Amino acid sequence: MKSHSSKPKTIEPDFLLMAYCSGYFPMAEPKTGEIHWYSPDPRGFFDLKEFHIPRSLSLTVKKEHFEVETDREFEAVMRWCAEREETWISEELVQSYVKLYRLGFAHSVECWRENKLVGGLYGVSIAGAFFGESMFTIERDASKVALVYLVDRLKARGFELLDTQFLTPHLERFGAREIPRKQYLEKLEKALEKKCVFV
Repeated sequence: MKSHSSKPKTIEPDFLLMAYCSGYFPMAEPKTGEIHWYSPDPRGFFDLKEFHIPRSLSLTVKKEHFEVETDREFEAVMRWCAEREETWISEELVQSYVKLYRLGFAHSVECWRENKLVGGLYGVSIAGAFFGESMFTIERDASKVALVYLVDRLKARGFELLDTQFLTPHLERFGAREIPRKQYLEKLEKALEKKCVFV
């Protein structure tokens, strides 16, 4: 995993939060690092009541193979998520989300084994909405266990919406689906009226 000592420009937290509340999120162009803003139509999301855990994964969760923690190593989770040949997670985005994390709006769910970070995910939490950003796995099923833990936490705290941005075959296995952007924005508006706390 690469380490970075320089401090690039960042997106101001207020602007980033306003974008999420309006249905937009940023991604960096892999080659240039230029930030683009997206509001997909259709939009991927989880209806928390319809979240499905495959049987084999359910057995893994019950075995408590991993220690699951939140916000222990937020920046490390982001950097592991960026460890791929082409990534939209630029250094500017890492520093921007670390700022959000310090303000209590960005969170990570992490799987640890023998005191080593072996998988996890991160996202942004505003009112009753959680915006999933990315996940990574070093040990098999680690990111999936983190997702199960995330959904359990969101349900327990009364969250209304788990945004996945785009629909992937991986997320579809858990019950994620697509809805028109207009419908997504209606769900988002409703979620933002709730008072929920992630931690």
